[in-house]
Amino acid sequence: MLLDGVDVILVDALASVLGEEPGLGDHYQSFDKWLDMYYLTIEAFVAVRFSNLLVRNTSIGLYCFRLLGIVVFALTGEKYRKLIFFFPNLFENFFLFAILAERFSPKLLPTNKLQLVLVLALLYIPKFFQEWILHYKQLTPWNWFRESVLGAKPN
Repeated sequence: MLLDGVDVILVDALASVLGEEPGLGDHYQSFDKWLDMYYLTIEAFVAVRFSNLLVRNTSIGLYCFRLLGIVVFALTGEKYRKLIFFFPNLFENFFLFAILAERFSPKLLPTNKLQLVLVLALLYIPKFFQEWILHYKQLTPWNWFRESVLGAKPN
């Protein structure tokens, strides 16, 4: 998960070392989304073992929803990248919440639909802004990081 957060910087750094143009061009988003699904699938296999049935079913549902979004993105291509905004990766946030709550504070796990809606709403707030910035507005905060923190030259 941490690598996913900095993968675009790593790809640019590797390209720089190899003397290539930064990034994967128009292909980055496609590669990134399918690599995300690789580790999200591993998380989904873990989620199947959750003892709380509501949490387990919600996790699998959120995973399937994200997978549907990735398939739609793959079929429509970069031209319709904004579509991915409507299929946020809430699965990952919920999975992390469930893992941490189950381990450290099981009372936080939802046991009814109202509690579930509250948890999902709270987890969705930061995810909404992240998805909006990255996929709807298509801003590139990693360029700021690369240029300001790492001192790399702009493309």
